[in-house]
Amino acid sequence: MGQLADRYIPFRKRIDAFAGELRGVHEGDIEAVHRARVASRRIREMLPLLELDREAARQLSRRMRNVTRRLGSVRELDVLTLLMAELQGCREYSTVALDTLRRSASRDRAAARERLAVKLPMAKLERLTHRLEQAATRLESDDAKGRSLRTRPKHAWLWALDARLAQRADRLRSAIEAAGSLYQCERLHDIRIALKKLRYTAELSTEAGRRQWRNEIQTFKATQELLGRLHDLEVLLRWGRETQATLTPGDPTAAHIGSLVFVVEADCRQLHARYMRNRATLIAIADRMGVGAPTEELAGRLAAG
Repeated sequence: MGQLADRYIPFRKRIDAFAGELRGVHEGDIEAVHRARVASRRIREMLPLLELDREAARQLSRRMRNVTRRLGSVRELDVLTLLMAELQGCREYSTVALDTLRRSASRDRAAARERLAVKLPMAKLERLTHRLEQAATRLESDDAKGRSLRTRPKHAWLWALDARLAQRADRLRSAIEAAGSLYQCERLHDIRIALKKLRYTAELSTEAGRRQWRNEIQTFKATQELLGRLHDLEVLLRWGRETQATLTPGDPTAAHIGSLVFVVEADCRQLHARYMRNRATLIAIADRMGVGAPTEELAGRLAAG
């Protein structure tokens, strides 16, 4: 497959995906919040590759990181609420405990949405989108000038993309090795984040025609979903333990929450065992993605030259 010379094409695609969810975010749509957050991460992953003005790139990255963080605080409570509703239909999970935790989560969720509306009003999100679109327009103009002058602007950003892929692959492997075989929720969360970033870069690499990573991306997606479920259960576990600590001795609710904590802990360990079966495959993919790519230092020099 031929190389994609025009950087602005995949960049605009990601901007459009982000902009298309903003109305839903403003209206409180759960899935719109999720999709907007994913789109913001994809934009952040691409920004360093675009050879934008250093200060403009820094400001856009900072603002997009703030959007991701603000949306994340709402998304976590959305997922927790959905998870508890799902578990209500399963006999092994205490209904009393879930009802108690759900009432508390609902209050925090409403407060998080109010903060989101204040910190990220529609007008602010639209201004940010406009700045992203302006950056894309500048890229389009630069690429058009490069073609008319018969220069080859594609190489710099594509080499930088190769280096980025290798860097992300190395970080995933490092996170996997740091976690080892023991069940440690913080280490597993690090793997999940590294996996997301590598997946988004692999998607861009495939889209740009560097190499087809479609099967590997599907493996990443499946593992992401597994670790995502594990993370969601760990959030529920944390809420359960924190609520336990606030109850007075002899409170009958404590026994119900204790039962829920016990069952959720077992679920987490089962998911960890499933992850461990995929561990060698993830390392092998990370190794393949790191082979033959220029170092980030070399890619930077190529982009500067």
